[in-house]
Amino acid sequence: MLTIHTADELRRSWGDTAPLKDGAVAVEGDRVAGVGPLDELLERFPGARVRRWPGSLGPARVHEGVLPAAPSPRERVHAVLKSGATAVLEAYADDAGLRAAAARNDVAVLAHPRTPVITDTGRADLAVFDADGTCLATVCAGRLVHRRR
Repeated sequence: MLTIHTADELRRSWGDTAPLKDGAVAVEGDRVAGVGPLDELLERFPGARVRRWPGSLGPARVHEGVLPAAPSPRERVHAVLKSGATAVLEAYADDAGLRAAAARNDVAVLAHPRTPVITDTGRADLAVFDADGTCLATVCAGRLVHRRR
């Protein structure tokens, strides 16, 4: 199902100095189908489901340190997702249990850090943050995997 995610502002990368007001990201499967003003995406993708979020929508982050402590590898990976990250560095996912949990949840395991950016046809890894930096929602490979209630 095609879903359009929109928020108070859209940032293609978190370094953006001029976020797009009323911006949106269309997601189909695990890929970005389009990025731009909400009204343009609604016209381009009629009938798409629309998810409206408060705060800033942008690319999901890369977790660059030790994965949070938790009783199981699955819970450690879920803690990463709750932080707004959909990728971890292989240096910190160095045991088979963590790598398996990451794979089951479509969390990317990267050899080196990278700057996350939302691009057309790129992998649909998105995060929404409120003004104080709390992650409100995480989309990993097109699936909503965390939503703060």
